[in-house]
Amino acid sequence: MGFTREDLQAVWLTLRLAGATTALLLVLAAPLAWWLSQTHARWRGAISAVVSLPLVLPPTVLGFYLLVAFGPQGWGGQLTQALGLGLLPFTFGGLLLGSMVYSLPFAVQPLQAAFEAVGRRPLEAAATLRAGPTDTFLHVVLPLARAGIVQAAVLTFAHTVGEFGVVLMIGGNIPGRTRVVSTQIYGHVEALQFGQAHALAAAMVLFSFVVLLALGLLNRRSTRALG
Repeated sequence: MGFTREDLQAVWLTLRLAGATTALLLVLAAPLAWWLSQTHARWRGAISAVVSLPLVLPPTVLGFYLLVAFGPQGWGGQLTQALGLGLLPFTFGGLLLGSMVYSLPFAVQPLQAAFEAVGRRPLEAAATLRAGPTDTFLHVVLPLARAGIVQAAVLTFAHTVGEFGVVLMIGGNIPGRTRVVSTQIYGHVEALQFGQAHALAAAMVLFSFVVLLALGLLNRRSTRALG
């Protein structure tokens, strides 16, 4: 059975969400990952644990607290209303916020590992050439860490595509507005439309396989380059 119009809407919204989440997280996660890879501050462990929380928290718990925080009575909701942005729950902005929080470790951890692998020698060489911290980061660290950047982008994009609990809690399941592929599959199953659920679920399995295959090839190439 082929995809329905609602299925294609959900696919398009999912791709938009995954693309926006990946782009924003790479920009925001890179400085954080760099700091974590270089600092010896005593609160480094606590911040690293906070970043990693989405890996162990049930998605519905994370989505619930985001819903409360950015609802009408929450501090986040009052802030967004004061800024003229309205309320984020049950909007694309809410989906984006939830996805960024939930996918944060999938962006930070590969970047942190890549930055740590750069080592001190390139930084010292840049310092002898009187390069500033920003120039060193942009023109030395980022090119050397490109494999980790690609890995972070792929993992973040793929993880966003597969989200369910967080997006359902903070975004709901509004057709054409917040209904993504995972919630569309859920809707098909609830309606006993197993053929349509199979079509979307099979596409998700194929997508996940391609992502894992690509990551394996990327890791192999990175290992050979380092060798």
